[in-house]
Amino acid sequence: MAKEKTDGTMSLWRDLIRIGVYKRNQGKIVRQVTFSVLSVTLLLAAWQLWVALHSPNSSWYTEYGFPGIVLLGGIWFSYRLVNWPRFADFLIAVEAELNKVSWPSKEELIRSSLVVIFMMFFLALVLFGFDLFWQFLFKWLGVIQGPTAA
Repeated sequence: MAKEKTDGTMSLWRDLIRIGVYKRNQGKIVRQVTFSVLSVTLLLAAWQLWVALHSPNSSWYTEYGFPGIVLLGGIWFSYRLVNWPRFADFLIAVEAELNKVSWPSKEELIRSSLVVIFMMFFLALVLFGFDLFWQFLFKWLGVIQGPTAA
């Protein structure tokens, strides 16, 4: 039997008024991190809105009400979004894939990081050398003028 296709947009709006958690014990870490990142982003947006609306002539409900509504409404939307079945199933699959990854040991991580840092500084020095070479060559050819002594 074929599954019935439902409109994803209607499903999201219908799920916005629910309170329960979809597949409570699956994908908890990824969902919590996603919700936290969305909440911090909304907090920064509400703070920026408060800064924009802050003036001596503004009323308290304009100055604090609009940012508060944005923050609370956004947090509720974020909470429902991470429990929306389509998005929650995606986050559950992400956590399952992360569990399959073989993470490096601490020593291997330190060695790899040191190699990357060393190569960055080495390549910066090489680029600086090329820059000095081209600067010398163009000054010698008269393409650019050197600094004049005062």
